[in-house]
Amino acid sequence: MLTPSAVTNAKPQAAAYKLADERGMYLLVKPNGARWWRFDYYRPGTGKRNTLSLGTYPDVSLKRAREKRDELRRLLADGIDPGDKRKAEAIATADTFEAVAREWYAKQSASWVPAHGERIMRRLERDVFPWIGRKPIASVTAPDVLDVLRRIESRGAIETAHRALTNIGQVIRYGIATGRAQADVTHKLGEALTPVTKRHHAAIVDPDQLGHLLRDIDAYNGTLPVRCALQLAPLVFLRPGELRQAEWAEFDLDAGEWNIPAHRRKLKKALKDDPLTGAHLVPLASQAVAILRELWPLTGSGRYVFPGTRDRKKPLSDMALLAALRRMGYDKATVTTHGWRATARTILDEGLGFPMHVIEHQLDHAVRDANGRAYNRTSHLPERRKMMQAWADYLDTLRVSPGKVVPIGKWHKG
Repeated sequence: MLTPSAVTNAKPQAAAYKLADERGMYLLVKPNGARWWRFDYYRPGTGKRNTLSLGTYPDVSLKRAREKRDELRRLLADGIDPGDKRKAEAIATADTFEAVAREWYAKQSASWVPAHGERIMRRLERDVFPWIGRKPIASVTAPDVLDVLRRIESRGAIETAHRALTNIGQVIRYGIATGRAQADVTHKLGEALTPVTKRHHAAIVDPDQLGHLLRDIDAYNGTLPVRCALQLAPLVFLRPGELRQAEWAEFDLDAGEWNIPAHRRKLKKALKDDPLTGAHLVPLASQAVAILRELWPLTGSGRYVFPGTRDRKKPLSDMALLAALRRMGYDKATVTTHGWRATARTILDEGLGFPMHVIEHQLDHAVRDANGRAYNRTSHLPERRKMMQAWADYLDTLRVSPGKVVPIGKWHKG
């Protein structure tokens, strides 16, 4: 921890060096004698390191630098990236496309999964802002936008071009709503782009092949968290990010329930099945609970159920699961971590006869009742519990009886 005298007496050296204070703050002493206050932090939702300036000494005293640091830490505690806030404030006086885009982002990102928001901002910063970011939003024309999109298309990123068009349109419509733009110039620009070829996540739906994959997963000799994640994936058929980022606090193993909070769900259309929390309730079959209980002694003292291999303070990466599948001999054309959703949806519907609305609800898709209202998180819970246990039992038959699988009977009420 620095003292005022230590700061005053800091002398330049041949190379720049740091004098650490506390809570991420330090004094950077440069060879020319300049002394800069710096603050290091990790960006919310990304885990990436960033550095901000707190001013120079003696213009900014040690006491004032600490006050500035504490102000930034308060923003971080509220989930706000102070670096992004500074960028937005720096251009807030001008109604440029970038200024309006960052304002729109700040308004919308609170309802997004962090990784989703990060992808959108990275797309804007890389592919859009360099070309139209400095233009007043009211002067952005359809040819301007099309030129941006053509640049993206030129590198073969067709889907990214369509996503960028969507985001640009959202920003411009926000500009119209706030009185800074007059017309949505993105209207019908999609017709000028190369169509996106619809891709489906590779999934196995043949019972014999599925049984073989399940046995290979059980025999996987990698780390226990990776094996347990691979084993749990087909039992819950969640989105890969929801599975990998699972936290022990979300589970009630005695009740056989997993409550995924709203901030970790894919809220594509801001649909929340619970009016209060937006949580998604996942009933756990006994086989799923057994896997989690096996893993608890190893990772239960930490935050994440499946911590990263190199950094236990971060969740397991998607690449870790994909790499495990590849080592087992399954290429991306055969199976993906997202493919379990298609596998479960197909077999539960066509093979086991469960009602589609129950399956869709468990998949966390937008399911509404006859009056157009979103079902809450406990809707159809008895049916979903029965379905999830029947699904786990069915997978067991595939796992232990290769070539002799007898599909269980159709689902029925009662």
